[in-house]
Amino acid sequence: MNIKYNAGNTKTSLSLVSNFPYNPKLDEYTGVVMGYFRENIEKIKGYEPGFQPKSVDIIKLNTNENPYLPSPRAMEVLSKINVEQLRRYPDPVGTAFREAAAEIHGLRPENIMCCNGGDDLLTIAFRAFCDEKRPVAYPVPTYSLYPVLAKLQNCKAMEVPFDHEFNLPVELIKANAALTIVCNPNAPSGSFVSVGEMASLADELPGVLLIDEAYTDFADENCAGLVKDFDNVIILRSMSKGYGLAGLRFGYAIAPAGLISGLMKVKDSYNVDAVAIAVATAAIKDQEYFTQTTEKVKKARELLTAQLRALKFEVPRSYSNFVLAETKHCKARVIYDKLVKRNIYVRYFDLPGLENKLRITVGTQQQNDKVILALKKILETAGSA
Repeated sequence: MNIKYNAGNTKTSLSLVSNFPYNPKLDEYTGVVMGYFRENIEKIKGYEPGFQPKSVDIIKLNTNENPYLPSPRAMEVLSKINVEQLRRYPDPVGTAFREAAAEIHGLRPENIMCCNGGDDLLTIAFRAFCDEKRPVAYPVPTYSLYPVLAKLQNCKAMEVPFDHEFNLPVELIKANAALTIVCNPNAPSGSFVSVGEMASLADELPGVLLIDEAYTDFADENCAGLVKDFDNVIILRSMSKGYGLAGLRFGYAIAPAGLISGLMKVKDSYNVDAVAIAVATAAIKDQEYFTQTTEKVKKARELLTAQLRALKFEVPRSYSNFVLAETKHCKARVIYDKLVKRNIYVRYFDLPGLENKLRITVGTQQQNDKVILALKKILETAGSA
């Protein structure tokens, strides 16, 4: 490779003459220089998070945030953060949180790994277990980040369809994947697979089973105990939902010590910051407040479900902090657009199996009532059109 440098201009002119197969060019639509990235990166469409409106004068029920504030104990810790904690690097493994979480789950700190949100654990898992020869499998429809991470890792993704009742597909076992992911409760359906069924799946899988329990705070049971019986189970937990700390970005893994040790090799050196460790530790210790908050959400979820069904929406039972609603009287996209005009945001997925459904986060009772009133007016207008 010959490098020629011309120093006479304000802008540096660098000419590369090589045999490398790079042919960079500017994408006129995105402004991204193409040709420098790996081929799979250039081809994929990145994950699209739920729309984040900037206005505060809205009803925001599109990203499954907790409508209630975090624990007062967590807020007290946040107010007392010492500047010295910001000057120094944080504890690389978040010892204080690991100890607190281990006590709550009846495990050892060696069974816990702190993460920068649940998505951080998913990224770590794909990097640890998957490549071109080691595929991932998961039932669909589900969390839309999974296929994006598979493409980033350049591994084969075997998507096994749920049936119309969202039962666990037996074909997951036949996939023979290095990593199998089951979101439970599932997003965006809110459906739940029993602990017994998940145990049977773990027992028959040849690879690792990652159970994404981001929404388990609103279910009646969970699979955390499986890590005591199986050496191939990882549980994903989030502090974003039940603990109301979505803006903090903190999650954690529960797994046998051997798996945690391996995952530690893959995570970033300091993947969670000092402030997040301190606040999340205080929040998870305040189980009384956590229980009070999640019970309020669950009661509101049942009422919201009943109100939607009264408007002739089809709403399956949900075990999460959202519901998935469908009506035959008006297209979901039309309803979504009309809600936006009323400053109400829910989630619409233009994806197979979800084209005519809306995912609605459970809000406060006042928010839920306003959504129901808006939907009633929209449907009345659609019926008279």
